[in-house]
Amino acid sequence: MNKIIEYQYIDREKSWLAFNARVLQEASDENVPLLDRLRFLGIFSNNLDEFFRVRFAAIRRLSLSGISGEKVLMGISANQLVKDITEIVIEQQTESLRILKIIEDKLQAQNIFIIDESQITSEQENFIKDFFIQKVSPALVTIILNDLAEFPVLKDTLGYLAVKLVMKPDLELDSSESIKPKKEIRYAVIEIPKSINRFVVLPSVDDKQYVILLDDVIRHNLSSLFNIFEYESISAHMIKITRDAQLDIDSDMSKSMLEKIATSVKDRRIGEPVRFVYDQSIGKDTLKFFLTNMGIDASDSIIPGGRYHNRRDFMDFPNLGRFDLLYEPKIPLPVEGLSLEGSILNKIAKKDYLVNAPYQSFSYIIKFLREAALDPQVTAIKITLYRLAKNSQVISSLINAAKNGKKVTVQIELQARFDEASNISYAEQMQTEGIELIFGIKGLKVHSKICLVERIQSGKLVRYGFISTGNFNEATARVYTDVTLFTGHQQILKDVSKIFDFFNVNYRVHRYKHLIVSPHYTRSKINKLVEREITNAQNGKTAYIKLKLNSLTDIQLIDKLYDASNAGVTVQLQIRGICSLIPGVKGMSSNIEAISIVDNYLEHARIYIFANDNDPEVFISSADFMTRNIDGRVEVTCPIYDERIKTELIDIFNIGWKGNVKSRLHSDKLDNKYRLKDNNPVFRAQQEMYNYYLNRLDVVTEQL
Repeated sequence: MNKIIEYQYIDREKSWLAFNARVLQEASDENVPLLDRLRFLGIFSNNLDEFFRVRFAAIRRLSLSGISGEKVLMGISANQLVKDITEIVIEQQTESLRILKIIEDKLQAQNIFIIDESQITSEQENFIKDFFIQKVSPALVTIILNDLAEFPVLKDTLGYLAVKLVMKPDLELDSSESIKPKKEIRYAVIEIPKSINRFVVLPSVDDKQYVILLDDVIRHNLSSLFNIFEYESISAHMIKITRDAQLDIDSDMSKSMLEKIATSVKDRRIGEPVRFVYDQSIGKDTLKFFLTNMGIDASDSIIPGGRYHNRRDFMDFPNLGRFDLLYEPKIPLPVEGLSLEGSILNKIAKKDYLVNAPYQSFSYIIKFLREAALDPQVTAIKITLYRLAKNSQVISSLINAAKNGKKVTVQIELQARFDEASNISYAEQMQTEGIELIFGIKGLKVHSKICLVERIQSGKLVRYGFISTGNFNEATARVYTDVTLFTGHQQILKDVSKIFDFFNVNYRVHRYKHLIVSPHYTRSKINKLVEREITNAQNGKTAYIKLKLNSLTDIQLIDKLYDASNAGVTVQLQIRGICSLIPGVKGMSSNIEAISIVDNYLEHARIYIFANDNDPEVFISSADFMTRNIDGRVEVTCPIYDERIKTELIDIFNIGWKGNVKSRLHSDKLDNKYRLKDNNPVFRAQQEMYNYYLNRLDVVTEQL
């Protein structure tokens, strides 16, 4: 590599912020339906909350560690990175407020009005008063702060109203007419309840629809809340705190992993504050009171914001029956040849199938599990679970199997970030039903997406299974693009069986003939695949690498791709999120192009394609090219042997690569420039992907 190039990598945190800026671009895009623009604002806010709870918190810990020479990446100190991130976030928050104002104005043109407490009409007054008395008041937690011995712990990422009451002076205590009595100030805090929808739909008037935020319903009723106090004035401004979400796992050997994670999740509520967001119209004295009493200082990220925080709630903004202001929903398509009516196991026994959700139905996974639960010949089901839906059909299918006498083994990852409490609850439920649980491996998260079914046929053990790039979660499957391979390939499934053996006896490292498994083999195998492309390029053979990933941050693998570029290998990268690689730099990455697609669905599938001198090798994987995925997790990468499916996956990549509407260019400028259309027709990759599967069904119908 050319050593004179000063910067070879993009800082991962700034690259992530650039990804979230792409989400904000969708909220700003006038071609996106109005209510979906609000949804993207919500996604932007939710993403930012998680970023501060995890990534920013880690950098802040480093900056406070006292290790003055500590560097993060590209020569940036942790202290400087904290400052840079705060500046970027303040700029993005300002932009998000500007976008929200534009959207609200456009909603008004559609006769949809988001009003505040100052705009309530006399007709709406009775509805709001009754709603407050019946629904809101019983759910409120209101705390008077002045006389408390200890300031209460404000919960992570919840919204609060910081209330200031200026009390009426006690004139009886005033002994001198020339001296005005000092007015007492009282402070209070109101927790905005999560149990009530943030957006209150008011009765329509003359075809006009009205929505008021719960915050403003509370503001409107402050007088009734504090009617026992004699005050001159009262004001309420929103604040929010974000806490460090790092889990500190107890080392007590007498406790089960379930107990340790549960305790750590509870302790998260008192984690160190890492961000404080406030309504910038709040009084200086009120702001100082809260910052001082909460122990927040300049080392924390203190961010002025608008009147409302927790804009993540816009993800659930009511549709108001205005489906014309939403993307037209796409019905998940069937997979040709794979009916949901007959036996799915019998179909898989004959050939492999690929399901690409949400373009195709996630129901095939549920169908597979439910059939296995009832099939008298099935003896065992083994599955890994990472993130699950709220009312998981996957869990109910596994419990059904256990009740039918199947041996069900579930590896459930208790440390799936922010899903710990949900997974603990499911784990306890499954334990009660007699399902054997595996809680992972010390020092390794299990992020693989695999399922194995064992069946006795004619006295022999026959295996069936599926391997996926995404979670077995029917809720996220509606918006996350992921591919799942259903297979009866006995050699691949034997490797899957070895992975479950590894979960039970993890000091023993297995050899796998087909699967590539982290943390033991992925790095070396990827290096070999890249090296082969380099050799082929040097020998004048066809050489290319096509990678579809969520993130690319591992320095060693980035360097390997730089080496490939310098050897003449064409490298095409579809990286939805973080990309620390800098494409298109002469002498370093001139043969590398990198794009990001952000659209109505979240791009989540991981697909690797290597030219292999015009005999492509294609893989699907649970692993991104991040050090944690390669060296610190159990991940599974599966080769594709079926030529039809191999072609389909190459088509999936190429359709994404042709995208020129929702596709942005990765660069060291982090400016999210849209890919130029030039003279090419408009090509919206996600829409064309749906058309691709629709056309395949049409072809099958014509053949029939």
